[in-house]
Parts: sequence; structure tokens; C-alpha cells
Amino acid sequence: MELLMGRRSARFGAVFAVSSLLLFFHVGSSFGQDVGALASSGLPFIVLHGIGDACRNEGLSMFTQLLMDMTGLPGYCIEIGNGVSDSFFMRLDKQADIVCEQVKSIKSLQDGYNMVGLSQGNVIGRAVIEFCDDAPPVNNFVSLGGPHAGIAAVPLCKILVLCKLVDAVIRIGVYSSYVQNNFAPTGYVKIPTDMEGYYQGCLFLPRLNNELPEIRNHTYKNRFSSLNYLALIKFEQDAVLYPADTAWFGFYAPNDFSKVLPAEETDLYKEDWIGLKTLDRAGKVAYLALPGGHLSITEADMLEMVVPYLLPDFQPFTPFSTYR
Repeated sequence: MELLMGRRSARFGAVFAVSSLLLFFHVGSSFGQDVGALASSGLPFIVLHGIGDACRNEGLSMFTQLLMDMTGLPGYCIEIGNGVSDSFFMRLDKQADIVCEQVKSIKSLQDGYNMVGLSQGNVIGRAVIEFCDDAPPVNNFVSLGGPHAGIAAVPLCKILVLCKLVDAVIRIGVYSSYVQNNFAPTGYVKIPTDMEGYYQGCLFLPRLNNELPEIRNHTYKNRFSSLNYLALIKFEQDAVLYPADTAWFGFYAPNDFSKVLPAEETDLYKEDWIGLKTLDRAGKVAYLALPGGHLSITEADMLEMVVPYLLPDFQPFTPFSTYR
């Protein structure tokens, strides 16, 4: 396992069900018992799941419960509609609106909370931070495999039951109004050889990343840069997100599939459209990496890379160990 702290290069691409995490967890393990004892007080946290998953699914409920056990803090998996199908077919801004209203309605979150995002849940979480008016403040944001800078291919074609649907989407056109309004993950598809189509047709990510100068909103930047800490976790063998560096806000160079720019070489970072540069220069961003595929995280990884950001009086930590 490789743990990367501070400003580093990056890689990224889409979204799977967290139920696969079940393969990596051991129920009844003693991990986190000592850490949980430290959390006599602290902020609650929420979990936002990825595409094709639901809070009721065993892997996701176990993930949330493990974080509660490890930290000793209350945690909430926030569901969007009916879960699985709405994660596919509801526009992302509408999904974010639902989460916005839920976090405003949960009394224990009103003094602030921490956020843990899984895959697609990360762009929904960022939309809540940037777009949700009169919402309680988000303290720390832990992002696992998030498509923050976009993905350069329609996701999920490796899930066989969806292959025909994905093929149909490609034939209709990723940036067509119908597809954008009815197939959620196309809201963060960014084809580097069709940037004009992306800017004109993509309904979600250009706004989230404050990319369009005519509608650039400084409130989004102010809200995102108000985070206390941002932890970005990339999965080095991620075959769902293209490129994998998108988890660190890295992406392909314009009109070039052969070169991936690290976050700090992108215009989003250099011109500080959402406040990522502001956070990074203040020492408030951790770029973390795990080996393996999309969302392949173990209980030990959770304890090292997720739990510290949920504990009270968090301070940037020295990694337990670094593996090459």
C-alpha cells in the first residue's frame, strides 16, 4: 500500500456498487476499538454511496457501521430516493437537492458534520457543499474514488446487464438533452476530444467545477474552500474511472487522450475555480493512494486513511506506514 501526503501527481474514471466491499471486511474484528474510545465527543458523519448501490445493501451498511464502531461517533448513510435505480436515472443535481434537504432535516448535523463519499457519491457530496443554501457546515470531506475532474468514458459497461443500455447511450449521444436528463453518470462524462460538446451539453460537472466563465459563481469556491480538510483517495488499479487520477482532480489534457495532467497543472487548479488550490496551499488536502481496483479498501485501510478525518480535534497525521 502506498500512502501519499501533500501535493502530488494523480490518476482516474466511473462508479461501482459498494456491496463489493463485503469481500474485504471481517465482522467482529478488533480494529478500531482503541480509536473509537478516543471519540468521547465529535461531529457525526454521513456516507454517500455510489451508483448502483443503496444504503440497505449489506456491504454499504457494514461500511457505515464499521466507521461508527471505529470512531465511536454517529453516522448516517444518506439515501437518495429508492437507491439503486435513482442513482442511475435521476439527474445528479436533483440527487444533490435530496441530500441537501436531508442534511438540513437531521438535528444532530446542524452544528456541522463530516462527509465520506464513495465513487459517484463524491460529486453529489461536493454539490451539497457548493450548492446547498442554508445548510449545516461540512468539516472534513473524505473522498474515495471520486470522479471529480470527470471521466472520459461512459461508466459501467463492465456490468453486463447494462452493456446494452450503455451502447444505446453512446449511439444517442452522451451530451444530448435526453441522455443528460435521464442517465445520471453522463453528468460527469468529459470527453477530452469533444470539449465543445461537454461545455454546451453536460448539465452537471461544468457547473460543479465552476468551468463556465459566464456563470462562474464565487460562492461555490468560498463554500468548498471553507472545508477544514479534504482527503482524496485514489485506487491505483481503478478500471472504472478513466483516468484514475480524476480522484485527485487530475485529468487528460484538452484534445489529448495520451497525457494525463496532475491536478496542479489543470486550469481548475491554477485559476482556483472551486478553491482546491486555496485548500492545498493551506496544507488542507491529502492525496492518498491505495493499490487495487475501484473501492477495494480493507478495514485496516479504513482505520488508517478514513477514520482519522472523522475524529474530533483532527490534525494532519503521519502515515502509520508506507508500502511500495
